[in-house]
Amino acid sequence: MITEPTFYFAAIPAVLLFGIAKGGFGGGLGVMAVPLVALVVSPVQAAAILLPILCVMDLVSLWAYRGRWVLAELRLLLPASLVGIGIGAWMFGVMNAGVIRLMLGIIAVAFTLDHWVKTRGKDSPQDRLPRSVGVLAAATSGFTSFVAHAGGPPIGMYLLRRRLDRTAFVATTVVFFAVVNYVKLVPYAWLDQLDGSNLATSLVLSPLAPVGVAMGVWLHNRVTDRFFFQVAYTLLFVVGLKLLYDGAIELNGA
Repeated sequence: MITEPTFYFAAIPAVLLFGIAKGGFGGGLGVMAVPLVALVVSPVQAAAILLPILCVMDLVSLWAYRGRWVLAELRLLLPASLVGIGIGAWMFGVMNAGVIRLMLGIIAVAFTLDHWVKTRGKDSPQDRLPRSVGVLAAATSGFTSFVAHAGGPPIGMYLLRRRLDRTAFVATTVVFFAVVNYVKLVPYAWLDQLDGSNLATSLVLSPLAPVGVAMGVWLHNRVTDRFFFQVAYTLLFVVGLKLLYDGAIELNGA
């Protein structure tokens, strides 16, 4: 188990941010967790420690948003996400995390800017993305979720353009990532990422999981749709910039 205090100074806020995002507020927040923990441990270890905690959060979130998800979207998205997870497991250890973060950052920033230009202050985009785009988004999300628990931007960018109300949007992403995270446990264990030290550290941090989710649910129930989507897109933009920065730094240092 990790005992260094500096680790917990990074890990505690990261777990709470992930929980708030899973509780339904500011979906892009969760993407910041792995980079935050990776400031004090390797990105691979950060992802391994956070995965069991995410699985605990998923159970709390599924209960909080039970029955509010859109099954038609999930039937399309979940099979494609499994393909992405498979590719991530197959390429584990040889892929360049900097390139992945750079790619995600470009997509997130470009999408947000396009949304702001087209809507000009409206609550949601007027044009919906076709469901065929969802297949690519889900596969990309499965892949990036496996690599760095950063699957939020691809799937969020698709679902935000499906004109779901905010609760249906959150509930659908909750189910999507619950399935993705529990499936990821198998290849993570196969790749020896869930060792005793990482699991013990996860166990120490796990009581924060329901606290973070409860904070997110509380915020979700107390903001308007307009404010929610403004926050979601703003955070997506900020996360995109962070991913661009992290990717550029990693590539320059490679």
